[in-house]
Amino acid sequence: MSVRPSALALTPLLLFLALFFGAGLYFTAQGEAMGFYQLRAPVAILPALALGVWLARRRGLPAQQTLLAGMGDSNVMLMCLIFLLAGAFATVSKAIGAVDAVVALGLGALPASLILPGLFLAAAFVSLSIGTSMGTVAAVVPIALGVADAAGLDRVLVVGAVLGGAMFGDNLSIISDTTIAATRSQGAEMRDKFRENFKIALPAAIATLVVLATLGDVAPVAAPDAASPWLVLPYVLVLGLALAGLDVVLVLAIGLVAAGVFGFVLADDYDAVSYVGDIYMGFEGMVEITLLSILIGGLAALIKAAGGLDWLAQVIAKFARGHTGRRSGEISIAALAAGTDALTANNTVAILVTGSLARDIAQRHGISPRRAASMLDIFACVVQGVLPYGAQILLAASLAAVSPLALAGSVHYCWWLAVSALVFIVWSTRRAAGVADPAPRDEAMGP
Repeated sequence: MSVRPSALALTPLLLFLALFFGAGLYFTAQGEAMGFYQLRAPVAILPALALGVWLARRRGLPAQQTLLAGMGDSNVMLMCLIFLLAGAFATVSKAIGAVDAVVALGLGALPASLILPGLFLAAAFVSLSIGTSMGTVAAVVPIALGVADAAGLDRVLVVGAVLGGAMFGDNLSIISDTTIAATRSQGAEMRDKFRENFKIALPAAIATLVVLATLGDVAPVAAPDAASPWLVLPYVLVLGLALAGLDVVLVLAIGLVAAGVFGFVLADDYDAVSYVGDIYMGFEGMVEITLLSILIGGLAALIKAAGGLDWLAQVIAKFARGHTGRRSGEISIAALAAGTDALTANNTVAILVTGSLARDIAQRHGISPRRAASMLDIFACVVQGVLPYGAQILLAASLAAVSPLALAGSVHYCWWLAVSALVFIVWSTRRAAGVADPAPRDEAMGP
């Protein structure tokens, strides 16, 4: 059934954002440190779903069938499976001591003058391996604070370096929820998105390392003790298999088994009971994002069926004043991702909310799926990494007892990433039209 474009169809999405952002502002004003995480997104979206169903019925659409089809879409279900496996792998890897091994290896190989770049690289590898900036901050910041005190470094500089590395790794990791959401929503292959993303992220990382190498006056410091360095191998295995093009579900399954085997052999007191318990704990850690993905799939289907995406596409076309080239499309995707993340203070939520529209923009402007996925993930990462009310900065600030506002200015990587991405958008002469890319095997998230 064909319906005319309608701005009214977008009101459920606006209601969701208003509830989520409004609750965050309210609780923050009440003095709650994690104000933007008091009203959970899967709960905030429920009134929006009710409104979407009501609007669809008013337009004569099969509202319940549309909602259920969107929630049960095969790509949404696959995304949820990947989330669960990624959570299990990250939890098991951390439990066997792999994170501590990475940090110890990174710091032990560097001279005192390169402690800040070393912390950036250690956090980057941990985040790249476990796929979560929050988990990296929680694991690496306490170690980094001990290093900072021993070396006489400013805590803000040290924690800013760790935050930058965490965002770098999270943005590139093939098991990160943001990467999964971006690639699935745009119909891109993970290894293609990684390569596209890496070309933009690498200059920003190099610039960050140069800046960090010039900051601070450090004293010699010993690397922290850790378990066997061989525990790093499950991370290396997962990264290598993913870049080789193996299906991501199989990659995570192999990584999960490998992490368990290495834990049995090398970790102290790690047995089968601990292993299965950690797998389930990893599943539990992904419950919120899994629920939100299912509900967002239903909301996106309702909005699309009621003509909301068609109306937005018309507005964007008018805003671009007839320009249909790659540059205007990428700027639109960048603004969409950055603005939504600023409202939701959650880069995964921002990507899930805007994924369908970003894909529509990409198709209209001749942008390849891998490029669209990269732009979506990068600009959500840029904003999330410098939001004083974002979870990453709030957690790091609470662990280090420093000001979130001070930290926001010290996450050098995110500022350099914004510069690098804008330069690529404005000056890149490489054709990014999708005609040169092989047709993606996956459809977009949602119907």
